[in-house]
Amino acid sequence: MLYADTDGNILEHTDFEAVARSGADFVALKAEDFIEIPNGSEIFFLPGRRPYGKDIKTGAITCYDQGLAVSAFIAPANTQTYLAAFSKDQGAPVLPLYAYTCVAWLDHKFYVTAVRIDPDIRQDVSQFHQPMVEAQVSAFRKRYPDNRLIDHLSTQCALSYHCRAAQNYFLNRWECPLPVSPACNAECLGCISLQPEENGIQSSHFRLKFTPSVKEIAEIAIDHLDTAPNPIVSFGQGCEGEPLLVGDTIEGAIKEIRAHTNKGIININTNGSRPQTVDMLAKSGLQSIRVSMNSAQKAWYEAYYLPRNYKFEDIAESIRVIRRHGGWASINYFIFPGFSDSENEYQALRKFIRETGLTMIQWRNFNIDPEFYIRKAKISNSGPAMGVNQLIKKIKEEFPYLAHGYFNPSEEVQAKYKPGLPKAIEA
Repeated sequence: MLYADTDGNILEHTDFEAVARSGADFVALKAEDFIEIPNGSEIFFLPGRRPYGKDIKTGAITCYDQGLAVSAFIAPANTQTYLAAFSKDQGAPVLPLYAYTCVAWLDHKFYVTAVRIDPDIRQDVSQFHQPMVEAQVSAFRKRYPDNRLIDHLSTQCALSYHCRAAQNYFLNRWECPLPVSPACNAECLGCISLQPEENGIQSSHFRLKFTPSVKEIAEIAIDHLDTAPNPIVSFGQGCEGEPLLVGDTIEGAIKEIRAHTNKGIININTNGSRPQTVDMLAKSGLQSIRVSMNSAQKAWYEAYYLPRNYKFEDIAESIRVIRRHGGWASINYFIFPGFSDSENEYQALRKFIRETGLTMIQWRNFNIDPEFYIRKAKISNSGPAMGVNQLIKKIKEEFPYLAHGYFNPSEEVQAKYKPGLPKAIEA
């Protein structure tokens, strides 16, 4: 078991084994629950929180109140399977918007409860060299001196937040982000770009403050699709609101892009709230959609997203719409161990897959304080948990045609799956 002292030094405690959290429960772990910590992960101590461990002598799971709890924020492409186990002190602050994975120590190495879900290296830390990113940013800014979207992607995203998607754009490869919307029609509890003061959470990004023009979007996207390997351009990013709210602008941009190039994938990351807009965009050339969701259960979904002027049924219809157009449909599925792998959620996910014609699940880590989420979303009665690894295994067995990963797939990857996909669900 790991713990931290008041100076932030991380230490091992040889009288305790590491235990984890699954929902509201503390669970003992086995060796096979761990992988060596992925390169690029970070380790945090948690203020105002005490670690739980398994007493080696008695076998009891107990709180160690002489130190602070420790957790890992694991690198992209890896999905957490258990949460860090801790007890919260009275008056402890709400944790920032990270995912809090169980981390342990053995034979001079850190280990985490996670699984590598995607072999794609597009956000592996080994693929980035900051001086090269900075040089490329400078070159792109000189090339497009009046493009406000280039300015945002460089100043805010690539250089300030070290956003890997933005850095990949400037390195002219893979997926290019296209933030477009300053407004949103949801009030997600874990929104990274706009948080109400009463939540006690600091937003981790500043939200885009303008809607870029068709010209600003198109000149970025056309060049990227024409020149980058395995190219994707994606509307809908963490530094903006909901892109479907500016559907007319996106429609114009897609038409302009496709008037100049047929290469690559045009994708939108969205809450899926406006299926009619998805239909309009698909007719214009949108090929792929990724809908974010914390749950396949209407009550849990709406308690987290707090949707305005749309409902859970709309997101399912948006997926059906893109599938009827022959497009690719993913869900950006926020994994919360103990709830995502509960029997109730598993049954709801199976139903959702069957009723929408879904093509892919992106098993994403849920960046939120676990106790804040449980309290604010009023989640309870989740049913027994089977374990995240078991959940993934069961879904793969029942739906062998589904793609699984962490990122939006390239045209080449999509092509491998399309022959085995079921027919689209008709209206």
